[in-house]
Amino acid sequence: MEKSNQFEYPIVDLIKNRKSTRSFSSQPIEPERISSLFEATRWAPSSTNEQPWVYMYATHDQHELWDKLFACLNDGNKLWAKNAPLLILSLARRNFSRFSGANAYAMYDLGGANSFLSLQAVELGLQVRQMAGFSRERAIQTLNIPDAFDIGVFIAVGYPGDPQTLPDNLKQRELAPRERFLQHEFVMNRTF
Repeated sequence: MEKSNQFEYPIVDLIKNRKSTRSFSSQPIEPERISSLFEATRWAPSSTNEQPWVYMYATHDQHELWDKLFACLNDGNKLWAKNAPLLILSLARRNFSRFSGANAYAMYDLGGANSFLSLQAVELGLQVRQMAGFSRERAIQTLNIPDAFDIGVFIAVGYPGDPQTLPDNLKQRELAPRERFLQHEFVMNRTF
């Protein structure tokens, strides 16, 4: 499949400047900015306006909770996430809250809310990396997650740091240009 690191068509700067960084500065994130990230999620669209997302977070100086979140990550993510001043766990309620039944779109809606959080981070001078590399079992046990929730992703947030501080293999990936599939690889104006 064909990829490029060039923008084919105009897009907003927030999207252009978003990067899944691994290098974070140790600079703490101001409480107002953290609240602003979660305010952005409030306004994400969701099926029947259910807003099924729930976030658990800790700043690096909240040692006990931050350590519990960090302990759930796989070793590859721990290499760089140890420097993130903010760790977030995103969850989705499995069932509707206003009527009975499973919400088949809860994880989709959570992904949308996470995207809003990511773009708000860029607006605030921050960057975000979402992580699927973690132990679900450890998260459920360590964080006492009720069965009513599905785990989405862990999210590391911070001000951009110096890529030179990363291990060599990650430094190369961090400094490489972002590439994306060209539109003709995934957009169809026809049936299959």
